[in-house]
Amino acid sequence: MTETTTIRVPRKTRDHLAELAKERGVSIGRLVETLAAVQPTAAQRAEQLAADREHARKLIGIDISDEEFDKAPDILGNIYRIAAEKARSARNAEEGRGGAA
Repeated sequence: MTETTTIRVPRKTRDHLAELAKERGVSIGRLVETLAAVQPTAAQRAEQLAADREHARKLIGIDISDEEFDKAPDILGNIYRIAAEKARSARNAEEGRGGAA
């Protein structure tokens, strides 16, 4: 049998968790397990970052230091920024042509 314990939370939080669990057709305990499973700890994030960097080093065949990785541009962040700018421009152009206000 699985060992369990009690977690004390405010009643409002418990009620919210109960509603979420009901919507998903699971117990509150199962819901909390699922939420915890998808939220890595700082140590787990650091371990994944190290593994990702090692994979990138092997993939490109060049030994890049952690400091060089840290100085690299945020490519994904830049793509999101560009996409958001284009969406705003398109929306503003549409509004300027008498489209949806």
